[in-house]
Amino acid sequence: MNATIVFSELQQEPHSGLQFRIGRGAEAPLARVLLLHGVGGNEDNLASLARHLPAGVEVLLLRAPLPLGAQGFAWFQVSFTANGPVIRAEQAEDSRLRLLRLLDALPPLPTVIAGFSQGGILSASVGLSAPEKVAGFGLLSGRILPELESHIAPVEALRSLSAFVGHGRRDDKLPAKWAELAEAWLQRLGVSHQTRFYEMGHEIIGEEVADFIQWLRPTLNLGLD
Repeated sequence: MNATIVFSELQQEPHSGLQFRIGRGAEAPLARVLLLHGVGGNEDNLASLARHLPAGVEVLLLRAPLPLGAQGFAWFQVSFTANGPVIRAEQAEDSRLRLLRLLDALPPLPTVIAGFSQGGILSASVGLSAPEKVAGFGLLSGRILPELESHIAPVEALRSLSAFVGHGRRDDKLPAKWAELAEAWLQRLGVSHQTRFYEMGHEIIGEEVADFIQWLRPTLNLGLD
């Protein structure tokens, strides 16, 4: 557990326009994790998860680009209907491209991108469309957008990618069927992945964090503490 991690003030990367806080321990970073919050949240939402990451991991807590009131942001607008979520696809695509530009601007390090809910959706979008930029992605209480299909990388390029899918069986915002669909899609694409279901709602619990960290270590080639 990286309890000594210290976070910077909010800063902006000029090429992507994205804002983030960066966290590092005392040692030089060996790898990097980008953490993306859900709709209506902000960059501080996943700070507690960041403190569980292994020592030697640089953390970026990202702020989504669309403001939704005081201290609330989104990666894209979404409406929940009787037929399921309906998204502003052009906003989701803009956020995906912003994240790719951010990754290009960062100094090279083995990198995982992960997020909760909408942040997980964007993490999957980045990983599946640009597997050469990340070692893996974490999809926590999210889904893979059907709108992403035309942007998914060739199967051969996806062989280096790893994914972690965690979801609550009692999720009333994005029901567990979305994780089942994600798992089936990853199987068809041949993406190495772990899928875990938990007795929880639309949230993150300690058991899930522990499983995520266990998946993260080999994905970033980190040793045991």
